Amino acid sequence: MINQSNLPTRAAVVQAAPILFDRDATVEKTVKLIKEAGREGTKLILFPEAFIPAYPRGLSFGAVVGSRSEKGRELWQLYWENSVDIPSPATETLGKASKEAGAYTAIGVIERDPRGKGTLYCTLLYFGPDGSLLGKHRKLKPTASERIVWGEGNGTTLTVLDTEIGKIGGLICWENYMPLARMAMYNHGVEIFLAPTADARDTWQATMSHIACEGRCFVLGCNQFVTKDMYPDSLPGIDELANQPDIMSRGGSVIISPMGKILAGPLFNREGILYADLDRTEVVKGKMDFDVIGHYARPDIFHLTIANQPLPIKIK
Repeated sequence: MINQSNLPTRAAVVQAAPILFDRDATVEKTVKLIKEAGREGTKLILFPEAFIPAYPRGLSFGAVVGSRSEKGRELWQLYWENSVDIPSPATETLGKASKEAGAYTAIGVIERDPRGKGTLYCTLLYFGPDGSLLGKHRKLKPTASERIVWGEGNGTTLTVLDTEIGKIGGLICWENYMPLARMAMYNHGVEIFLAPTADARDTWQATMSHIACEGRCFVLGCNQFVTKDMYPDSLPGIDELANQPDIMSRGGSVIISPMGKILAGPLFNREGILYADLDRTEVVKGKMDFDVIGHYARPDIFHLTIANQPLPIKIK
């Protein structure tokens, strides 16, 4: 008898650019891409980090040590105005698209703090095939100048969804370099590890392969493809991009098996959607000789304590 839970699941990784700094137009583009992936029988769709409304690559927001500029504050205001409230009409639209596609969808957004007109978070949203918003993860540690525009998340949003297609969870960009953050995800038995990013370097590919082999899980790496001419000419601070390359982010999206085999990609220098069929039996087979939270864990020596970490979210 065939175990239905072990049938391969088609996954999609969307490498695309937002309509930069335009939330509503980017939501519209996202819906079209979800529909496109859904037509391929996809049950899991991943979008890049900070897809709505933008990853503000190349921009300083007028900030140097000891001072901030008025033009930088104008850029911040535009960024804030086009960021995402949770919940909001934007999230409702994304949920509806996920329902129509019959797929789980994970998408990077810039989230506005609901308590006031202030902090933004780099957040990964999870939508279910019923259209509901199932969970979110706020980036724990923005990197370098990202700290000027994004706040820090905490352990309460280290989200893992326990679904019929497997346990789904992930980390954003350089959180994946944090060993204890990875262990937090492994500790919940993650089987499909999502890694939306803004890192297009060759070295990032090695990180994706390492996580797959370390966690014995499928890894979906997802980045944007962005060119300089996609930035609005009217953007405050646009002159800062004068010395930037024409291709601001070349992509590098990839799908990797629990044994480190590349199933799709890496995709560079263009928009596109990668597809792969994920066979959950490969997770079990991979753990025969290495289980990072089982027979390779050595709990008699090592202990992991995570403040305020939630239990996995069980999807009925």
